[in-house]
Amino acid sequence: MSTARVYRSADETKLVEGEFAFTGHDFQRIASLLYGEAGITLPEGKATLVYSRLAKRLRTLGLATFREYCDMVEAPDQLAERQAMMAALTTNVTRFFREPHHFDLLKSQVLQPLAPAVRAGRRLRLWSAACSSGQEPYSMALTLLETLPDAGRLDVRILATDIDPNMVAAARNATYSEDLIEAIPAAMRSRWLERDPEARHLWRLAQEVRDLVRVQPLNLIGDWPMKGRFDAIFCRNVVIYFDDATQERVWKRFAPILNPGARLYVGHSERVGYEGSPFISDGLTAWRVPGVLA
Repeated sequence: MSTARVYRSADETKLVEGEFAFTGHDFQRIASLLYGEAGITLPEGKATLVYSRLAKRLRTLGLATFREYCDMVEAPDQLAERQAMMAALTTNVTRFFREPHHFDLLKSQVLQPLAPAVRAGRRLRLWSAACSSGQEPYSMALTLLETLPDAGRLDVRILATDIDPNMVAAARNATYSEDLIEAIPAAMRSRWLERDPEARHLWRLAQEVRDLVRVQPLNLIGDWPMKGRFDAIFCRNVVIYFDDATQERVWKRFAPILNPGARLYVGHSERVGYEGSPFISDGLTAWRVPGVLA
């Protein structure tokens, strides 16, 4: 866990006008808890956002002030509400084949070079480290099936993880509305998507696609139970919410679990740089560790 951060707004001044009393001290408690639980830095300028997103929780819980809410979420037995708080304060922006060049690079840099060895029995592991509602790992799976149509019979798996249990449930369900699947190429849609029999306006990834992806809850600053190494990790637009020290800690944990020559794909505003870093930039927000995938 990250060490709790002390914020300056620790007084009783009312920060936001609204139905619930929300002071600088309340903001400090929420910001420190979010940092300690998830490593996410909450700038003081986000007070209005914090109020608007958490006011719904206060109404649901029947609370009158943010002080009462802080007392609740800080209690050791309130894990579920802390998770609900983190879900409310984090942004889950995703879509199928978001930043499509990353999937082209995954295909050309990782999947095609490894395809002969994988067909011969080599293990292949990919990780979507902040999978949100699942569009990223399923885009990885569709890209994988383009290269290895028989992937389901090979030693191939994609790990998808997220801190938000609601997103984990959505990713496991793998069911999406018409507008969300528009970014999937038509040939892939016709082959790998099927209408939900109970809701004809929804589409579900075919069982063969879903079987490639294992979705699990995981906190990037918590324990990582994985034991094997990966050939590619997608961790995009996540560490921008972390401070420099937390970012470095995450990058350092990725390095030893990547195979030689493996790739790490990050967001456009993110850089994998720290003293002694083994990562080498491939450009276009792709980074690799030394060596050759084999």
